[in-house]
Amino acid sequence: MTIAIYAGSFDPITNGHMDVLKGSLRLADKVFVAIGIHPGKAPLFSFAERMDLINRVAADVFGKDSQRLEVISFDGLVIDAARKHGASLLVRGLRDGTDLDYEMQMAGMNGQMAPELQTVFLPADPSVRTITATLVRQIAAMGGDIRHFAPALVAEALKAKFK
Repeated sequence: MTIAIYAGSFDPITNGHMDVLKGSLRLADKVFVAIGIHPGKAPLFSFAERMDLINRVAADVFGKDSQRLEVISFDGLVIDAARKHGASLLVRGLRDGTDLDYEMQMAGMNGQMAPELQTVFLPADPSVRTITATLVRQIAAMGGDIRHFAPALVAEALKAKFK
């Protein structure tokens, strides 16, 4: 069984994240969506809220394939989370050359620390390349329409947060 881990903050999950998850499900039998928890950062959505949004959106978009996703949290190195859950693939999404430069450095460091793990880069579909969770939050906070950038459930949750 091929197990992948896709790590990020997912605050909130966006259409870009969903694009990477779609590719991840093509590569692996099981995908752990690993939400990084950092004590110094204050996310907009709690871990429980992010987990709920990811599970609901995945069920809506991927149907029965969503059963192959599991949302987890981690607060250390992603390689430690990968090892703990038996993953052999680290999935990373790429939007542009800036992402590639950073992700190549990260893949190199992870490869030195955990040579048994393979980093896999998934290029973002052109329709989602400009999307970042930070921009989605900012647009939503100012009352903007984010329907092209995030799933409808996320748009509703953001609207409720900013009321």
